Parts: sequence; structure tokens; C-alpha cells
Amino acid sequence: MTYRIQTLNNISNRGLERLPKERYEVGTDVKSPDAIMLRSADMHSLEIPSSVLAVGRAGAGTNNVPVANLSKRGVVVFNAPGANANAVKELVLASLFLAARNIPQAWNFARQLSGDDKSIDEQTEKGKKNFVGFELPGRVLGVIGLGAIGVEVANSARALGMKVLGYDPQITVQRAWQLSADVEQAVSLEDLFARSDAVTVHVPLNDHTKALVNAERLKLMKKGGIVLNFSRAGIVDDKAIVASLDAGHLHAYVNDFPKNSYKDNPRVVTLPHLGASTGEAEENCAIMVADQLREFLEHGNIRNSVNFPEAVLPRVPNTTRISIANSNVPNMVGQISTCLATAGINIADLLNKSRGEVAYTLIDTDDAVSEELIAKIRRIDGVLSARLV
Repeated sequence: MTYRIQTLNNISNRGLERLPKERYEVGTDVKSPDAIMLRSADMHSLEIPSSVLAVGRAGAGTNNVPVANLSKRGVVVFNAPGANANAVKELVLASLFLAARNIPQAWNFARQLSGDDKSIDEQTEKGKKNFVGFELPGRVLGVIGLGAIGVEVANSARALGMKVLGYDPQITVQRAWQLSADVEQAVSLEDLFARSDAVTVHVPLNDHTKALVNAERLKLMKKGGIVLNFSRAGIVDDKAIVASLDAGHLHAYVNDFPKNSYKDNPRVVTLPHLGASTGEAEENCAIMVADQLREFLEHGNIRNSVNFPEAVLPRVPNTTRISIANSNVPNMVGQISTCLATAGINIADLLNKSRGEVAYTLIDTDDAVSEELIAKIRRIDGVLSARLV
């Protein structure tokens, strides 16, 4: 069987190499694709073919993907959490130094100097007092969001001698094991802001995190504080940031999202969305997503989906596999099993997982399953998609 994957952006060859040419047709002009791979392309205005079973975003955020609509169709959306974590971590740490030592402002000052070298030396000695900074050891860094990136930032800040507060009510067991034992838990966002010299955010943008950094919380920070945002622009209230900077309360804002409201502010360092812009990160993201799409298309397994549960079932030899996405309502598995039993099909193994309003089922049967039977399963009220794998 040949699988078809449409790409909406240039995807690293290291990732595309994971898809064997004899089994995969990959390209921008692929018709009736089984899956779509993308980086930053906006899918919200696209007409997504009914043939699509999965979407793979070669990055962490999925704001450019209509996840809710795809979920209703039973389309699995994958991302690449952690694949770009080191790249973002390095930029966050660099930004701490930029802000603490006033490096961009000092560099700009030095570039504007004129005259002969003696004159420049004199101007340098007079002007350097305007860029006195502070050192990081002993300072408190508040890390909001302890996923792959947040954990790396927290651990690296500890290695620099900083004290670290972490806040993430939904931290996973896996990330908790990776987190340095010296990272202290903040009991609330207000607690974290009040105790931090610098705050960095590493959470997705949604209704709960929009304007998470706002005027009320900025007022709680120590005078001379730093805010770092390498997640999404909307997590920070721009007007509140500018007001705090202009009032002399906040020392600096370093972010990855240039905007007219602050890009020319002397206390703001804004970068052109460089968080994951390294060759290594692009390769890592492409490889992870390609592997996940392949495992899903060929075996029905789901890893790192943003809308469906983790579902991995080792294949029973000499069996037929059915993959079913459905609404998370009672008696779905019962109806599907009855459908198979009525057709005289024996179940060798079964996995059923749910996540919010959706559920996912993998079934290995001892007997061959006809397309007619799959069509009958699709007609069960609540089944979003069903296929032979």
C-alpha cells in the first residue's frame, strides 16, 4: 500500500528520509492525501480533503491548525513536543543575559560612537555607567509551564546559580522526574510573580493563558524585573508590559514577537520568532513528526497527539487491525464488538483510550475484515472514522 502525504512547508530532508519512497508519495502537490505535514502554514482557511487521516505539525504549537474541527472528523493532530526544547532553552538563557547586562542597549550605544579612537575611548568611559547591569546567581527565575522546554530552562538556570520557582498544575510524571530537585514549587501564579526577579512563560496559548502576564501580576513583581516570552505573543498583555516599562517598574521585556506597540521601546528586545530557528531543531521536529505519522498510518498507533489519547498496541502476528475514532460516549466499544461478533469475527486484542470528548480504539482480529464491515462500523452513531490498518 502507498501512503500519500502533502507538505505545506519545506520540511527537513532528515524527516522526509524517514518515509520510504517505495511506500510514500510526498510533496506539495499530492492529491487526496492521507496526511498533511506542515510547520508554520495557516490551515484555518484551507479546505482540508476528506481523505486526510492525520496532520503532523513539525513543532510544538498548533495554533495554525484547526484542531477542534479536525477532532470532529476523527483526524488525529500530531506535534513534536521537546524536539525544539534545546533551541528555545538556549535563546531564553541568552535573553536573560541580554536583559541583565543591558547588552542590546550598550551595543547600540557603541555603534553610534564617532570620532577618532581617543575620542571614542573617552565617550565609552563616560557612557558605560548608563548600562550597569546585574549578575544572575542568587536571582530568582519564575518558570511558568514545566513541559519539555520549561524543565530544560529551569534546570539550566539552576546550573547558572539562580534560584528557580516553577508553576505547572498539570506537570506530567515524566517531566517531574526530569526536573531538578532544587526547583521550588510556586503555590500560584501570584506567588510566583511576587517572588521572581525574572519570569519566563512556556505554555500554549488558549483561553486560560491569554494575557496570563497582565497588569495585576506585573505589579506584584519586584522593581527591576524581567519578563521573557518565547511561547506565544497573546500570553502577555502588551499594554500592561509597556505601561510597566514606562513607569520604571519593569526593567526589560524580551520576546520573539515584534509589534508596533513596543518594538522601538528602549527597554524591549524583540526578535523575529527565532525560538526554534536552528537547523538542529527543524531536523528534530521533522524526524519526530514523520515517525509519528508513519506509525499511525501503518499501525494505527498514536504518540504525541494534541487531540487524541496516547494509544499504542503491539500488533498480534497474523491478525487484521482496525482503527476507530469516536465520540467519548457510553457503549461504543460494545456496539463495535457486537458488529464484529455478528459477522463471526473474533477479537484477538483490543485497546480503548479516551481524551475529553473523543476516544480511540484499536482492535486486532483473528479473521479478515471486509470493507463492507468497516462501512457498517462507520455508520454507528458516534463513530468519527474507521479504517483497516
